[in-house]
Amino acid sequence: MNDEHTPADLEPIEFESPGRFTLHNPDSQLPMPATWEPAPFVLGSEQVLQRFSSPEQARSHTLALMQQASRTLCLYSPDLEPWLYNHSSMAQACTQFVLSHRNSGLRILVRDSSRAVRDGHRLIGLSRKLSSHIQIRRCHPDYAAPDGAFLLADDQGLLMRPEPDQVGGYANYRDAPRVRQLQRLFDQTWDTSITDPDLRSFLL
Repeated sequence: MNDEHTPADLEPIEFESPGRFTLHNPDSQLPMPATWEPAPFVLGSEQVLQRFSSPEQARSHTLALMQQASRTLCLYSPDLEPWLYNHSSMAQACTQFVLSHRNSGLRILVRDSSRAVRDGHRLIGLSRKLSSHIQIRRCHPDYAAPDGAFLLADDQGLLMRPEPDQVGGYANYRDAPRVRQLQRLFDQTWDTSITDPDLRSFLL
């Protein structure tokens, strides 16, 4: 059966563009994948208090402490702050720490893990792969939790943010007395902490 009209016989169709459209993609909630640089201070040597007030400074001090620790890292955080800890540079520093030192260990205490579980977090994923070296637990709701947010590196270094909802705080690369004080507080809270069912289901 032959059609009366072939494609050559069809009249041209006029097309008028309705104009340009702008696509809006919301900003990602995850940090940019750029490499972060550690602060130029030496763990166990620098005794001067280093105050910081910007996210970049907080990240550089945190990374410096993580990269230089050789025995223990203890992290206490309200919710594993993604702007500070959910980044490839931090994950790499933690991986290097636990794999380079045979008896090293990273313990993480969080007050609320729901956000990290819901949105995904590099340190939670890392704890699945390196479960014998990295432990994440949640503060027991029936016991008082420490104020602030802090990181302890070996028995010398610390980073403290007294108000977790604010960026500012300070770091000290050689303050054994203060580290011992915070370590006791961390250990006491750890002893009463619980394994979060949400974290366990995520890790499985």
